[in-house]
Amino acid sequence: MRIGYTLMTEQAGPKQLVGHAVAAEKAGFAFEVCSDHYSPWLDEQGHAPYAWSVLGAVAQATDRVELMTYVTCPTMRYHPAVVAQKAATVQLLSDNRFTLGLGSGENLNEHVVGEGWPSLDVRHDMLAEAVQIIHGLFDGGHSSYAGEHFRVDSAKLWDLPDSRVPIAVAVSGEESIARFAPVADAMIAVQPEQRLCREWDEHWVGRAEGSARKIGQLPVCWDADRDAAIARAHEQFRWFGGGWKVNAELPGTAGFAGATQFVTPENVASAIPCGPDVEPILKSVREFADAGFTDLALVQIGGEHQDGFFSFAEKELLPALREAV
Repeated sequence: MRIGYTLMTEQAGPKQLVGHAVAAEKAGFAFEVCSDHYSPWLDEQGHAPYAWSVLGAVAQATDRVELMTYVTCPTMRYHPAVVAQKAATVQLLSDNRFTLGLGSGENLNEHVVGEGWPSLDVRHDMLAEAVQIIHGLFDGGHSSYAGEHFRVDSAKLWDLPDSRVPIAVAVSGEESIARFAPVADAMIAVQPEQRLCREWDEHWVGRAEGSARKIGQLPVCWDADRDAAIARAHEQFRWFGGGWKVNAELPGTAGFAGATQFVTPENVASAIPCGPDVEPILKSVREFADAGFTDLALVQIGGEHQDGFFSFAEKELLPALREAV
């Protein structure tokens, strides 16, 4: 399993994120994923810089790590033709280190353009059209499209990388897997469920040699003081426990604060590895490895608490993970 690091735009400003990217590469992480948000989940997180500007800077500041959006919604804030242009540009800036991670989005980020929030089936229809449009533009030449949700009029990517940008799509169940595995290069999911990986491979077979790349994400809260880690994880990451069916629907930080008002620090500590020890993190990582995930991006909770984590990762965590998974 390849272990990556999450540039979490909800918890740090743009310059800090670029610094984190450089430090994560130095520490030995294999890849870096970047969230693409207009708003943090909770007021306590306090940030939401523009992910694509951050990625452009990170592409120049790093040399080795693969980069990825985790994930971009290519349907409301951004027209899919513009997403294709952004992805091609980052691929060029990074010397072919970029993967475009896509998903159907959250109300939290997409409602800002004033177009309302569609039902899940409509969001999936929109995402399917968007993926088709992006593939068409990656093919090169002029591309036009007329669908139920999007139109493209003779668009062309004038700066197209030699290496086609891989597309990864976030899924959560059989329906979304059946729809997007045939048109994607990799799977994104946040639950270590074996059925997701198995079903993805069943629908993905024939697109390439070997098994598909499956990319998960795991929040952790490293701190020398376990009680401080639990308190910080509860303050900034209690939203995570709602699950994506809830998280996709709430429109703002006040909604997430209200929905999680009864989540206790103990609840959070039971779901997120907290404290200074390697073993709780190893246990959670093994769950993803056993489920069939090939890649896992760690989130260190707390924007101002990355330096100690990088030292811990370089000296203890990453060597232990290489040995174990």
